[in-house]
Formats: sequence, C-alpha cells, structure tokens
Amino acid sequence: MASRHKIISTGLLIFMSVHLSLSFSDEELQASYWNNQGREALHSALNAQRNLHQAKNLILFLGDGMGIPTVTAARILKGQLAGKSGEESSLVMDTFPNVALSKTYNVDQQMPDSAGTATAYLCGVKANYGTLGVTASTPRYNCSATKGNEVTSILHRAKLAGKSVGIVTTTRVQHASPGAAYAHTANRNWYADSDLTEEAVENGCRDIAYQLVYNTEINVILGGGRQYMFPKNMHDPEYPSTTGVRNDGKNLVMEWLMNKTNAKYVWNKAGFDAINPANTDFLMGLFEPKDCRYELERDPSMDPSLTEMVEKAIKILSKNPKGFFLFVEGGRIDHAHHGGKAKKALYEAVEFDRSIGRAAELTSELDTLSVVTADHSHVFAFGGGSARGNSVLGVSRSIADDDKHFTMAVYGNGPGYQIVNGTRPDVNESVSSGNDYRQQAPVPLDSETHGIEDVAIFAKGAMSHLFHGVQEQSYIAHVMAYAACLKPYENCKLPPPNHAASIHPSLLLLLLGLLLLSLCSV
Repeated sequence: MASRHKIISTGLLIFMSVHLSLSFSDEELQASYWNNQGREALHSALNAQRNLHQAKNLILFLGDGMGIPTVTAARILKGQLAGKSGEESSLVMDTFPNVALSKTYNVDQQMPDSAGTATAYLCGVKANYGTLGVTASTPRYNCSATKGNEVTSILHRAKLAGKSVGIVTTTRVQHASPGAAYAHTANRNWYADSDLTEEAVENGCRDIAYQLVYNTEINVILGGGRQYMFPKNMHDPEYPSTTGVRNDGKNLVMEWLMNKTNAKYVWNKAGFDAINPANTDFLMGLFEPKDCRYELERDPSMDPSLTEMVEKAIKILSKNPKGFFLFVEGGRIDHAHHGGKAKKALYEAVEFDRSIGRAAELTSELDTLSVVTADHSHVFAFGGGSARGNSVLGVSRSIADDDKHFTMAVYGNGPGYQIVNGTRPDVNESVSSGNDYRQQAPVPLDSETHGIEDVAIFAKGAMSHLFHGVQEQSYIAHVMAYAACLKPYENCKLPPPNHAASIHPSLLLLLLGLLLLSLCSV
C-alpha cells in the first residue's frame, strides 16, 4: 500500500512539474523579469498625460452583472483561448488608465437590480429597484407617481446637443439597461402595452417599446426585442409560430421609420450586412423576438455579434461632425450568471471585451471618452487550489472534505444546488467545461442572485482622469455629461475637442511612418 501511495505521489509531482513548465516561461523565474515589468509600468504612469479637452464622442460600455470576479475569470479565459496560461493576459478594458469603484445599491434596496442602477449611471440619479428614468419618489408599479419625477439620460441630453445617439445590446432593446436611456416607467417589465396594469393604463403610462420610438429620436437601435414592436396578429419573420404581443395593433417599427430619411430596419444578418453606413442615418436591427442568443449559441449566418453591431453603429454615428453618444451592453453576462452557467457568462464577457477593442480601433481617445463598467455583480466566485494555467472552467487540484472534486468557478446560491440526501455529485473537467454545465451552489434558488459589492469603472480618453476613488454609481453620468459639456454642464469651459483626432488613428500612424522614413533618408 505504501508503495502504491509513493507511485501515485511521484506521478502527481511529475504531472505538476510538467504542467508548471507548460504554464509559464523561464523568464518569470528571474527577478529581472518582474523588475523590468515594474519599471515599464512605472515609466508609463510617470509619463501619463491628462486629456483636458472636451469629449466630442461618448461611449458607455455596460457589462451587465460583470463583477470583478467575472472580469478576472474572463481575462484568464481570453488568454487560455489564445493558447496561453491566461493569468498574465489582459482584457482591452484592463488597458484603460483610469480605474474607480462604483457603489451599486438602489435607494430602496441593498441588493440592486439593472433598472435602478441604469437610472443611476445613465441619468445621474439613484432610483428604486425595478424603476427606470424616474427618481426614488416613484415607488415600483405606481404609474401615477411617475409624472413630475422623470429624469433625463445622457443619451437624451446628447441628442439635444445635436449629437447622434445609439443603443447596442445583446438583450432586448426594451430591457432595463438600455431602457433607462430613453424611458420613464415605474416598472421595468412593462415592455409592451399588453404588460401594463389597469392602473397604468388608467393613468396614461406608456409601455417601454412605445417610449423607445417616441421619447427620443435614436439613430441606431440594435439588439433583440422584436415581439414588443408588433401586434398580436403579426407573425415573426424568423419563427412563424411566434407573433407580436401588442394589444393596440401598432407596428412600432413602421412608426419609427416614418418621417425619417435614410432609415432602415433589419431583422437578420443578411439585412444587417447589406447596410451601408455611408448612406444610412437611422438603423433599427432587431434580431430575436426577445433577447439575442448567447454567443456560444449564436448562428453567425443569422445574427450579428456584439462586436459587429458596435462597428456598424460607430460607422453610422461618427458621420455627425458634432459627435455621438453610444451605449453598448453585454447584457447576457447577467442572464448566464442567473442560470448558474459560468461558461456562457464568461464567453459573453470575452465577446463584450472584443467589442470594446473594435470600438477603440474605430475612434480616438483624443476626442472620445470611453467608459466600461457594470451595473452590479453576482454571487459568482472563482478560486480554490489550482496550478498556474488551470482551466478557468476546470476543477481544483485539491479534494474537498467529502472526498469529491469541486470546480474553480462556483455560485453562492442558485439553480446549481445539487445536494441530495446530504451528498453532492463528483465532477471532473470534461463535465464542468460543458456549455450548459451549472456550477454547484449551496443554497437552492430558481435564479442565482445579484451581488452587493462595488464594481469597477474603467475609463480612457477625454477627461477620463475624473474617474477615481470610490464613487456613487450616479457619478458616472455626471462625469460623462461634464466631459461633453452636456446639460447641466453646458458651461464647462473645457477646450474644444482635440482636432488631431479627426485623423483616423491608422492614417496617423502611416503619416508618422512616412515622416520617419523621410528623416532617415536625409
């Protein structure tokens, strides 16, 4: 028996040494590697210059439910998908120079939801759980309390200032996060008129889809949510057995297209690809009846990716010489976490980060303020005994006290509860890496819950240095409004946008290269 244990121990040590040798470079064993890296980071910090110019463009990237553990796990997954160990990798958002923390509570609840938080970061005013675009004087479900308590979003203020504005999301475009950009409602779930209560109808409250069309003229609207725009007798073009849900008989897409020039509506990838930004000023693309599909399940021949939608939106919006405001949501990070499915959540986060990178290629931080944040976190945790390079979706090298394996990614509660007769199932990486695998949870709930802790704010570009320290979530909207001299900061007295940014970054690099060549030839 002792001999057998010795063989197992020796085999384990050999496996660990081989694993470690594959997980990091020899350079990392030397102090010089870390000292050089530290010096380079310090040099960058010492030479960082503040951009004190007014922002011509504003982009707010919202990772719904993207708490800091999700950011870390997504970073490692991104690296592992590229064939690296993962820990040393960087997300695009990691490269943003200014970082702060945001306090996410709602006025009436310690654990926030996506509606109250969206009102904070888009409108600059904290609100109650479940309400959109109204102050906390409006209790949830009370339509009559909405009137007089409306608050306006950065998107609306940017439009008033003559900028083009857009919304891109992987959820339905009437969902809580994008909804706060244009709607005022006592209940985030009043998507269509068929969802309104008797009290809401009596007091003249409008559904969110109606407000999407009539509250603010939005140039680009991309995401899901077809069914809320069409009447009940109208069949969906992709799923004929599905119909619209509106009782009022309205075709809100047709109403949105009316009286607009160079306006188009698309519902699939072919239509989307056919859109030429050069001759399109208004674009609505609704690619699913409700939310868009998870990135792991998306059919690229039918639905565009978040990155593709962001690229199309920026190319349309950036034609406006006065600039633009764009709201981008990686909304299904949150949905996957609620389902206890870490793999889907993390792949959504990686795609979200990819869209941030594409936006960076299409804009310049000289005249654009880009902000990445989350509305709230989840009770998602990531840890345990693991070697360097361990799969982010794998299992610990340690064995739990019940002599079973456990995954590195876990949830504090949710549908992953699997304890039967006081015991839980064993798990291995081939199981835990499945697309629909639910991580184990100690508390049984139909839906995993949001977290309460602070979330990160990453910022770069014009006036991004104003993001610092620990702030109320509502501070985000105030910085963005001030940076672009929008209401109530029209008299911000900032220098105009840096006109050097009008040269595309790639062209600027080409010109610099030609200049260097000419100097070398002298």
